[in-house]
Amino acid sequence: MARPREFDETAAVESAMHAFWTRGYEATSTQDLCEATGLGRSSVYNTFTSKKALFRRTLTHYSDQGLAGRKAVLEGPGTAADRLAAMFDGLIDDELEHGRRGCLVVNTLAELGTPDDEVGAALRNDTEKQLALLTGCAREGVLDGSLRDGRAPADVAEFLLSTISGLRVMSRRGASPEAMHAVADLALSAITR
Repeated sequence: MARPREFDETAAVESAMHAFWTRGYEATSTQDLCEATGLGRSSVYNTFTSKKALFRRTLTHYSDQGLAGRKAVLEGPGTAADRLAAMFDGLIDDELEHGRRGCLVVNTLAELGTPDDEVGAALRNDTEKQLALLTGCAREGVLDGSLRDGRAPADVAEFLLSTISGLRVMSRRGASPEAMHAVADLALSAITR
């Protein structure tokens, strides 16, 4: 009879996520994952089957956390413009408080592109959900009068997601908070009334 697992699988995924986020997919070894999770090599493979499968789990975990946080801001009180400004402020604060690691999804896209596998599917899924959330906010902004009319909400969402990604890359390269806020302000000025 198999022994029951004696560890918290979600905690192991969270720990592995931080290892991948810090080093990237290729540079994170199985030994790095063992050290990060506190698991032996056989436990890592018995539970997650492969490094790539564990990485996909970490991407999904990261994406779920990020989307929940972004949704709370973008579907919160205030005009759409106010919520977008709060989103950018929160993103910049998060970067400064957490070591300027950028975004795990953006970092992975830069490292791997969108492979035609489970990792690529996780990346595409995150992008689709982010765009849907931003499109909804852009649509609300036109209705509440805080965002300019005349652009398709989906195009505004693509612009905002590109700005978010760019800010994450700026943070990784060590840009000043003032420079990051200036970019966020420019982005908002392009779409607000």
